[in-house]
This record gives sequence, structure tokens and C-alpha cells, in this order.
Amino acid sequence: MDLLLADLIRYGALFVGVNVFVEQVGVPVPAVPTLVVAGALASAGRLSAPAIFAAAVLASMLSDHLWYFAGRRYGYRILRTLCRISLSPDTCVREAEGIFERWGFYSLIVSKFVPGFAAVGPPIAGTLKMPLPRFTLAAFASASLWVGVAMGAGWLFADGVLALLAWVAAHAAGAGIVLAALLGAWIGYKAWQRVRLARFVEASQITVDELRDSRERGDEFLIIDVGSALAHRSRPHIPGARLLDLDDIVRAAPDLPRDRDIVFYCGCPNEASAKRAAQILRAKGFERVRPLVGGIDAWIAVGGDVEERAAA
Repeated sequence: MDLLLADLIRYGALFVGVNVFVEQVGVPVPAVPTLVVAGALASAGRLSAPAIFAAAVLASMLSDHLWYFAGRRYGYRILRTLCRISLSPDTCVREAEGIFERWGFYSLIVSKFVPGFAAVGPPIAGTLKMPLPRFTLAAFASASLWVGVAMGAGWLFADGVLALLAWVAAHAAGAGIVLAALLGAWIGYKAWQRVRLARFVEASQITVDELRDSRERGDEFLIIDVGSALAHRSRPHIPGARLLDLDDIVRAAPDLPRDRDIVFYCGCPNEASAKRAAQILRAKGFERVRPLVGGIDAWIAVGGDVEERAAA
């Protein structure tokens, strides 16, 4: 702790800028504590507040623009890739789509305060071809607000922050054990949630080869594309599929058939939304519900026919 504090004081804006950039590109090295401490040190005259603020904002904007151009280049795949490394990949895609679909430009401004959305906001903007000047304005506003709040908190509560640093330095081992225990408990809880979900539907999954062969034989299926309106506008879907958001499954249940297979697919990591939709219907007494292994990506990979966009 003392070494990190000494490096922060010695390198100042460079240390903060690198920390912010590394965190914003996806490395789990939190920058908010650094910004808070930097604000406290600036209030004591040991760092330059304008230099720290400028370095942090520029670093954040640089990383945001890298993700923005990655979204323009690689499209919807970037969002799924980012969500696969999230602690909550089963909800990351759906929640990110919902936030951006509802708030658009303004969601980017507050994105850094929304857990799980900070990393996916810029690539969504790139994927949906938000104009670059508009995105740059949103990225600047977002970075300025985020950095300003963190540094402002450190400045206002400088005495408490510095006292806390001293306590942590004196009890580093105990504090590390507590933090590691809390992190381990959180990761374990998320893993248990995924295992619990998988138990309900693992045995009933259908592969893309099975689905394609059955369709060629004329077997009747109800195919449901599970995703938000944003997802349905942004990626291909299987012709004839019914397009439903996960939240619509419960409302649609009374009208769904019980005498034929219902195949759910999505464009999310681990077929999470499709599995969740199957779990919802199983709880309502449906027996013939089958998530599609690999989702729309697997269907496209084997040459399955698709329609490029859903109707707006």
C-alpha cells in the first residue's frame, strides 16, 4: 500500500491515466479508488488536480473510442465477447440491450456508474453506427462526470480517506483476507446460479443439426428468438421465428402450444436467455421446451437459413 501511494505521488497524472486506461479496456484493476485517493492528495496540495483530471478523462475517452471502433468493425460479436467474461454473463447482454435501447445517448453519459454497462456501452454505440461526433461528446461528458465525482469525493472527505489509507496499511493482511473472502463468496454465488439454471434444461437441449434435420422432414416447431428489440434489429434471425423478449415469455405463455416442441434460441453467451425462457415455461407445466445449443451463431455456422433483420 505504501509503495502504491508513493508511486501515485511520484508519477501523478501518468499513474492515474494508465490506471484508468487499463481498467476501461477491461483489465480488472479498479480505478475509482485511485481517483478518490488522488482527489484527497490534491486537496492536501500533494498532487495537481487539473493534471489528474485531464489525464483521467483523456485515458477514459481513448479506451471508449477503441471500443467504439471495435463495435463498428466487429458488430454485435463484441458485445457477446465482453459479456462472456462478465461475472454475470447470463444477464449481461439482455440488460445492456435494455439500457441502451431505452436511454440511447444519455445512457452513455451515465454508463460508468452502471455496473456491467460501462464496458459494453461504447461498443454498442459503435455497432449501431452512432455518429462519431455525437459519441465523442457523450464519452467526454461521461468521463468528466465519472472522474469529477470520484475526485470530488476524495477532495471533500480527504481526512477520512487518508485515515483509511493509514488503517489499511497497518492492517493490510486482515483487509486482504476480508476482501478476498467477499470476492470469493460473490463468484461462488454467481457460479451456483448458473449451475442451478443449467440443471433444469440441460437434458432437453436441441442441436442445430437436429433442428435442421427435423425442419427438412417437415416436423412442426414453434421457434422463438429470445432477445430485446435492439437484438432483433441488430442480428439475423431464423425465418419464421417468433420474436419475444424474455420478459414477454410469461405474458405469451397462455397462447403457446403444448402439443409440439418449442425451440428457444438467443444470441447470448451460454444460451442463457434461451435456457431461462425454457425454465419459465417448465415451471408453468410445459414439457416440450428445448433451448438451441449455440444459439443463432451455431445455426449460422452450419449454413442455416436466416433473415438479416427483423422488421422495425
